[in-house]
Amino acid sequence: MSTVPPADAPSPEDLTPVFEVTDVRRDGDRVLYVGYPREPPATVESELAPLFYEQGFEMHLQARGGSPSGEYAIVASERSIGIDGIPWKNVALALATILTTLYAGTVWYHIDVAANPLHALQAWPFSLAILTILGVHEFGHYITSRIHRVDASLPYFIPIPPPFGTAGAIIRMHGRMPSRKALLDIGASGPLAGIVATVVVTVIGLSLDPITVPRSIATSDAARIEFAEPLLLRGLAWLTGQPLSYADPTRQLHPVVFAGWLGMLVTFLNLLPVGQLDGGHVMRALLGRRQETVAAAIPAVLFGFAGILLLRGDVSIEAGIWIVWGVFTGVLAFFGPAVPMREEPLDRKRQAIGLVTFVVGALCFMPVPFRIVV
Repeated sequence: MSTVPPADAPSPEDLTPVFEVTDVRRDGDRVLYVGYPREPPATVESELAPLFYEQGFEMHLQARGGSPSGEYAIVASERSIGIDGIPWKNVALALATILTTLYAGTVWYHIDVAANPLHALQAWPFSLAILTILGVHEFGHYITSRIHRVDASLPYFIPIPPPFGTAGAIIRMHGRMPSRKALLDIGASGPLAGIVATVVVTVIGLSLDPITVPRSIATSDAARIEFAEPLLLRGLAWLTGQPLSYADPTRQLHPVVFAGWLGMLVTFLNLLPVGQLDGGHVMRALLGRRQETVAAAIPAVLFGFAGILLLRGDVSIEAGIWIVWGVFTGVLAFFGPAVPMREEPLDRKRQAIGLVTFVVGALCFMPVPFRIVV
């Protein structure tokens, strides 16, 4: 052997059952174990990946191009789950989303910013509510990822124009999931943490006084948007004894309630059991490889649902959301879910957590999230 692997890395003897090591080399920060597989390459990776993971390394097996003897190399690199430097992209996107949600809030507060753009600051409760829901959701993923020592980025917020001001937020995970247990914990932690924040925000919004809509707007014949009421929103209104609508058209629910509504919509969409969505992670952890069968059916279900709405004739524009998500989930299903290194079934506790997570999604479901009334 020309090089001895680091003390904290697997030894060549540890690999012997599935990989015959003939040489160990350094390649910058990586360690290369050169040799010959004793099993098919896929089996070598599935057998050795957990060993390297437990000792703080990521690994992959690659054929050594140009080698007449059919040599392979196991390429091992130390895992890093820390944050290097200031995450400027995350900060910039967060600041941009603050601006776009403030601007979106001016629509719901009926604030005129034409004369003075600083008036948009009056919409801070809406912006804070949205960012809190999204932030709690993503940091649920982030913290659980750190617990399982899976490398994850800080949240990337996604700014868009009104009426929402944001398309949500994401975190990026690098490397492979160590187990179905970790996949379940990481996948479910975001929606469960986010729904707690959504409930708190919604209850606060329902307790706030309704805002006054200018009569010229309230009595206008212009098109308006009507939002659906998911079971969770109706339940919270019932528990708090607060109305979800008013007979007086100049009275409107506080925009913080709309922030809670948006949190419910994001939760449901995230829990569609396909691909890299949270629901895809949870379903993959629950069902193992059988999850792919469920995922393949989701786009067809969404397209079918859009077709039913189109046949009704009065929701043609609103059905577009399910057509878009049918295409999106079709792409996600094609690329597939995260694949854990270990396929041990979940214990009953985590099975229950997975089922509760999907119940939360069902409580947030809206057949037609909004409709445009002319």
